[in-house]
Amino acid sequence: MNFVIYGKNIEITDNLRKAVEDKLGKLERYFTPDTKVNVTLSIEKERQKIEVTIPVKGSIIRSEQVSNDMYVSIDLVEEVIERQLHKYKTKIIDKHQSGGNFQQAYIEHDYDEEDEIRIIRSKKFDIKPMYPEDACVQMELLGHSFFVFVNAESDRTNVVYRRKNGTYGLIEPEE
Repeated sequence: MNFVIYGKNIEITDNLRKAVEDKLGKLERYFTPDTKVNVTLSIEKERQKIEVTIPVKGSIIRSEQVSNDMYVSIDLVEEVIERQLHKYKTKIIDKHQSGGNFQQAYIEHDYDEEDEIRIIRSKKFDIKPMYPEDACVQMELLGHSFFVFVNAESDRTNVVYRRKNGTYGLIEPEE
């Protein structure tokens, strides 16, 4: 695996680099040797954050973990990515896709049925055209962290969501 490690408001020391490569290196058994792993370490106030992005064929394996200790964040992110890999493997096998950046031994190994993604609830609702600001208000009234709506300006389906810092995001389809 090829690690690309960036730092925001933090100097990447040899100890930090070694901790990231040792911990995330455990994931090497899943990937081919040429897999690129993007790691960003950052410090914002008391929060020590690690973001890991691993592009794989047609998808991205990504995790972001925050704690008050960078080494704890590194441990957490490795555990989350390992769980994601088990779910992603289920998807590859169920759809008979090619493994892309994954080692064949990992793909061929049996997996637990409990890792399978199951939709347990389905909802239908009337979508009325509205402006993104109105959709944010509606989302807050419902107490949800996201809201699907038809944008009154573009007449296309959009999603607004609440970000971790309390602001809002808008997801729009490309033209």
